[in-house]
Amino acid sequence: MHDPLIDGGEDLPPVPSLKLADWQPRAQLELPTTAVERPAAPAIDVHNHLGRWLTDDWCAPDVGELIDLMDETALEAMVNLDGRWGGELDANLDRYDRAHPGRFLTFCQLDWDLLGTSGGAAALERQLRESADRGARGVKVWKNLGLSVRGRDGALVRPDAPEVVDVLSAAGELGLPVLIHVADPKAFFDPLDHRNERFDELSEQPQWSFADRSRFPSFEELLTSFERLLGSTPGTQYIGAHMGCVAEDLDRVEQMLDAAANLSVDIAGRLAELGRQPRRFRRLLERHPDRVLFGTDAFPLHRSDLTTHFRFLETDDESFDYAQGSAVPPQGRWSISAADLPRRLLPGVYADNARRVLGLHGTGGTEVAAHMLR
Repeated sequence: MHDPLIDGGEDLPPVPSLKLADWQPRAQLELPTTAVERPAAPAIDVHNHLGRWLTDDWCAPDVGELIDLMDETALEAMVNLDGRWGGELDANLDRYDRAHPGRFLTFCQLDWDLLGTSGGAAALERQLRESADRGARGVKVWKNLGLSVRGRDGALVRPDAPEVVDVLSAAGELGLPVLIHVADPKAFFDPLDHRNERFDELSEQPQWSFADRSRFPSFEELLTSFERLLGSTPGTQYIGAHMGCVAEDLDRVEQMLDAAANLSVDIAGRLAELGRQPRRFRRLLERHPDRVLFGTDAFPLHRSDLTTHFRFLETDDESFDYAQGSAVPPQGRWSISAADLPRRLLPGVYADNARRVLGLHGTGGTEVAAHMLR
């Protein structure tokens, strides 16, 4: 293209050699920033990790500092999904629930690998009942159910397998809600190629790719299995982790909520997805105001994790980072815009819906919540 402003034979500066992976552009947009240091109502984080399951040591190395942060940001309580079972469950209960009554609710997990042994289903139900007796407040079911757990025949155990239905029905009988993570982001089931929008993340963690159909079920197969589980266990209350395990398709989430009265969903770990469809998220919440729960899945928890969530839920800010301090956004190279939820919906999202699912009686809040409002 001819440009008379530079058409004079001058030497042009060389174009730098830059790999796309090293490109970290800074947006030139000038937009207002709304700081939300405390939520509009006391909050309960229904999806977090405080134990030793995912890290070498406790995810909350200083419990006192964590409680100070919770007080400063009106975080009434947190669900700890890392209880596991047996002695590890007791260690979590001692460190959190028993030491700080009302602030933490530890969920157990189940050793699904027992399904590969004789009498595994009965052993799992015993393990569940023992965990309830120890003080577990719910059950966490992870994505290994459907992706790696195998039965005695060597086949992968799907979330709707009869043995799973029996065990999770027992959870409902015990009054234990089940927070369940099925599959993973849809992109993790696609080929790891130039079209995959999560290529950055998967190139760093290639073991998270489930694209090999000879080894793993498809995303659709796992989600359908989850839907069948919901229908087979109507007496069990479920929290579908990460926006019902399909944050990329809120029409599907809405269909699941319509079909299964025992399902609620949390927003944990999915600001990247919800923030690129904030109006659709708001419409879902307006239709199902009692079925969406606040959660972060941020560990160890930092103030910026909470304030970014508050900003997303409460403001109309546009085009901001969903992960503060990350040179390359971890879940996709885009920014997000806020949902600007009506204030009448915020108490439910932040805590009231969680109180119902978790069996915390009353919707007016606890003494802790009252303290935070002062």
